[in-house]
Amino acid sequence: MSIKQRLESIMSTLPEGVSLVAVSKFHPTEHILEAYNAGQRIFGESRPQEMAAKAEALPKDIVWTMIGHLQTNKVKLIAPFVSLIASVDSDRLAAEIEKQAAKCERIIDILLEVHVADEETKSGWDIAELREFIASGALEAMPHVRVRGLMTIATNTDDEAIIRRDFQNIKSIFDELKPTFGEQFDTLSIGMSDDYPIALEYGSTMVRIGTAIFGARVY
Repeated sequence: MSIKQRLESIMSTLPEGVSLVAVSKFHPTEHILEAYNAGQRIFGESRPQEMAAKAEALPKDIVWTMIGHLQTNKVKLIAPFVSLIASVDSDRLAAEIEKQAAKCERIIDILLEVHVADEETKSGWDIAELREFIASGALEAMPHVRVRGLMTIATNTDDEAIIRRDFQNIKSIFDELKPTFGEQFDTLSIGMSDDYPIALEYGSTMVRIGTAIFGARVY
């Protein structure tokens, strides 16, 4: 199947109101253009330099989403154009995004990444630390950062019960925090190529799909 066919196949499974981030990291610009020409506009990258180079080379109406762990010293590379930073996992990173967004005179949308998986290697806030950070009022002093919701990556396992537990946990946290942020807090980014159908059952509004669209990555 072509990228266009795979993309159309996935889109046909998504309910109204669920957005698709086509995870294009490590894929060449030709692949992104093929998806773009099939109507896709939101693309996800995990390396700031790669994202900046692609943004320079590709159509300007692409909506770029940063989905990987982001080092504070790399924020400046994407701050002028990135639409969403979906992997904000520390107060230091949030503060740096505020600083760089202010320099660019922009408001940058972010998702707070929460750690719910069994693997220690996955990044994200511990929920107790996140509650403390939100309660501190630090975000209220960041006018150039807009918290749109939460993101997580479920445990990498074939055990569906564990995946469901992870998605149930993040949905509960999302529901708990929503009153704090109000209407702008509308994005729950859960679900990837292997588990997105389950994520949809737990209220996902944004799925991140790479392999199922572009095939195996070219490293």
